[in-house]
Amino acid sequence: MNFEEVNILELLPQRPPFVMVDKLLYCDREATVTSLTVRDDNIFCDNGRLTEAGIIENIAQTCAARMGYINKYICNDTVKLGFIGAIRNMEIRRLPQIGELMTTKIIVVEEIFQMTLVRATAIAGDENIASAEMKISITDVESKKE
Repeated sequence: MNFEEVNILELLPQRPPFVMVDKLLYCDREATVTSLTVRDDNIFCDNGRLTEAGIIENIAQTCAARMGYINKYICNDTVKLGFIGAIRNMEIRRLPQIGELMTTKIIVVEEIFQMTLVRATAIAGDENIASAEMKISITDVESKKE
């Protein structure tokens, strides 16, 4: 699969201006990588930087992109809604600046029923700027595309 051809909006239940992922760079059942260029019109930008909430939402949407990709391209199903169940061991070393490219990678640690535990890392340049563990709960509710 050529991930450059994937329209990220087809994988996410979120809609602009709440989309915190620009591109899907890689995805399989264990790992997913996305990118986001921090822009000044991002709703989570403040004082020239992406906020902590923006980083958290970016990690959650990387998880959503993974599930959207699996549902659409592997299972031939629809995109489902998901929710953050828990965040642990969150460490934000610095906030990315406007113009920076942030790459986020999640690794699936455990998947039980409709709960997924991931370990996430966000990188800007060559610097690991954030990491966390996140539990995501996936529902059976289909995302409405509008």
